[in-house]
Amino acid sequence: MKAIPESEAEFYVAEAGSGKSRADGPEHAAGTAFVPRQKSWYQYRRPACPTTRAFIPYNSLIITEAYPIMNPDALESLKIDRSAPARKRGRPRRLWIIGVLVVTFIAIGLLLKSRQPLEVETARVTQAWPAQGITALNATGYVVADTKAAVGSKTTGRLEWLGVREGSAVKAGEIIARMDNADIRAQLAQREADVESARARVRQAEAEQVDADFNFQRQQDLKAQGFVAQSAVDAARNRAQQARATIAAQQAAVRASQAAVREVRVALDNTVIRAPFAGVVLTKQADVGDVVSPLSASANSKAAVVTLADLSTLEIEADVSETSLAKAHVDQPVEIQLDALPGLRLAGSVSRIVPTVDRSRATVKFKVRFDEKDPRVLPDMSAKVAFLERALKAEELSPRLAVNPAALVNGQVFVFRDGIAHAQTVATGNKLGDLIEVKSGLQTGDIVILKPPANLQDGAKVVEKKP
Repeated sequence: MKAIPESEAEFYVAEAGSGKSRADGPEHAAGTAFVPRQKSWYQYRRPACPTTRAFIPYNSLIITEAYPIMNPDALESLKIDRSAPARKRGRPRRLWIIGVLVVTFIAIGLLLKSRQPLEVETARVTQAWPAQGITALNATGYVVADTKAAVGSKTTGRLEWLGVREGSAVKAGEIIARMDNADIRAQLAQREADVESARARVRQAEAEQVDADFNFQRQQDLKAQGFVAQSAVDAARNRAQQARATIAAQQAAVRASQAAVREVRVALDNTVIRAPFAGVVLTKQADVGDVVSPLSASANSKAAVVTLADLSTLEIEADVSETSLAKAHVDQPVEIQLDALPGLRLAGSVSRIVPTVDRSRATVKFKVRFDEKDPRVLPDMSAKVAFLERALKAEELSPRLAVNPAALVNGQVFVFRDGIAHAQTVATGNKLGDLIEVKSGLQTGDIVILKPPANLQDGAKVVEKKP
């Protein structure tokens, strides 16, 4: 081992332990120490555990290798002299660096923006009807039956039998329900017995009349022979007259009894509910066992049994604003579209105008008849009515392909497909309301870009704008 004198270095690196030491360099391992030569006892710090300190006598270390760690004068040179004036930095150079950074950031932003897809609005190519191009007025309404009735009983009673259900077709006069009529049948039997009793009394009165007439004739013969007085003849005459009056009274009683029978039979017939006209049962309001009353006096009673409508008299009640009355008139052709059947268009015409205005809604009710009928049309369906300027031609009864005019640019549209804008040349036709007819170049369901930007090119990446 080689010993190094104290004067050759200001600081030494040593290893504590069994008297051995070694130099570790600037990045020394745990267990090293800085050993200044001026002291006989030296502070020892382990870098791995900065809080652990130990004092080691200088004579207990054997220094094998050493090198100067730092000159104290050099440490003094590293101190900041706060009394010295501040050094002026070069402002132009700093501004130049900032400008370069700004330009770099702007270039990067433009590059990233150019690579992002364009955000565009889109619309779908749809089917449009030629009637949209000659529509003067649009209105909404509902399908109603001109012939419709709530069928019930004329008398109060309990429903005994019901022979129809919703959707049942009935003929005029057909029995659809029957009320409990046991009490009325008993009354009918009583009235019929009264008729027979009255007729028997008539026959009895007739027999008495025959006897009275015979007695009157005999008294006249006896008076002629002088066997009886005139008073006997008068008494016989009065009896004969009373017999004829009794017959007349009994005959009137028979007629009264017969009238009572007819009355009870009418009451009995009122317990049988018949269809007033041919139609279809729309709704059923009562079931067997329910109490049916024409006045619905009870909370649990029903005023009607079924609702019946003649579907051949279906029409549309449409509300038209009073400010648009000049655009509509009787017999004006219309096109009817039902919300339940969107692909169906039916021809119709205005049948009549209700001569009153709804004050709260400022509308007038129009009655529109169906010139074309469809069995799928049902009451209370919502409908849209287009009042046309003229009747449709035969070639105008089928739908046509149409697109939003905002998608057209010099006879060309951009079709959105899989995030790419594809330029497509199209041939257009007549205006169909808010749309333009497309004769070629597109198909139903294609998605086109609305108001395409001026820098949009064929094959560019685009993305749909979210609503």
